[in-house]
Amino acid sequence: MVKVKSVKKCHVKVGDMVAIISGRDRSKRGRVIALGVNEGKAIVSGLNKVRKHLKARKAGDESGVLEVEAPICTDKLQLICPHCDSATRVGHRMNDKNLKVRFCKKCKKDITSK
Repeated sequence: MVKVKSVKKCHVKVGDMVAIISGRDRSKRGRVIALGVNEGKAIVSGLNKVRKHLKARKAGDESGVLEVEAPICTDKLQLICPHCDSATRVGHRMNDKNLKVRFCKKCKKDITSK
């Protein structure tokens, strides 16, 4: 029997403003810069920073500690509506041109991706 990997769906896209709803960076906002749909994780700019220790590999290299953004589970992210500027759930519907669009569940306006 062959296992087929299924592509998971995600309610956020690259470029969306999101709020973190749980964890160390709770209630902070940032923009999604990368998305790993199959893992269910996203990288948000300026949030969920971790310290990465680098070892010098050659004689001329420097060692040190870097702060980088770590991936965060998309279940902990909530989309910020660009119209009402609040964290909201996302719905899907067909618009007048028969295209599937996302919309804000609070103000009912369409959310366009950049």
